Parts: sequence; structure tokens; C-alpha cells
Amino acid sequence: MGQVINVEKLLIKINNFSNIRDWNQFHSIKNLSMALSVESSELVEIYQWISEEESNDSANETIKNKTREELADIFIYLLKIASKLDIDLEEAVLNKLDQNEIKYPVDKSKGNSKKYNEF
Repeated sequence: MGQVINVEKLLIKINNFSNIRDWNQFHSIKNLSMALSVESSELVEIYQWISEEESNDSANETIKNKTREELADIFIYLLKIASKLDIDLEEAVLNKLDQNEIKYPVDKSKGNSKKYNEF
């Protein structure tokens, strides 16, 4: 991957889209969170009835395109929520990874799918 996402550029475009349509009145944290959940469910729906092998087939353009659209919707809502709450997503992710390093030490978690409280 190695790509850098310009969050500010995306937020400007997302906010302009909402502003022009006067949609910000509907964009409470509650509503955005619910919309995020719905879009996440739409992502799950793509993979619901296909095999594990089919789900990992990156050459399947139909599934890839549907996934791309749902990921974009999810990311848009995620950015809107973080912006409204003034949360620095990069900092939040880095902090969460630090916490996970402690919760999931390599010697206990390597090759193990159990949750940290089940070790």
C-alpha cells in the first residue's frame, strides 16, 4: 500500500458536498454513527454468502468494486464523525496500536485468534 491519504483534502470535499445540499443539519454524531453502522453492514452483506476462498479473490472485479464503494462510504462517515468531535484519527490509531501491543504480546497472541482476556 504505502499510500498517504490527504485527510484535509477529503474533509474539504466532503464538507462542501454536505454544505451545498444543506445536509449538516442531519449530521449529528448519533446519525453519522448510525449511518456508519449501516454502511459497515452493507460491506458485510457483500461477503455474507460467499466462501472464504471467494472472499479473498482480489481478481474478482465485481466484489472488489462493491467493496471499494462501501469502504468509501464507511471512510466518509468515519471522517465526518472524527471531524465533528475534533479527533485526530492518526493519533487515535497510533494510541490504539500501542494499547494492543500491551494487550496482545507476541508470545501469547502469535498464531492465536483468542481475545486478550482469554489468554
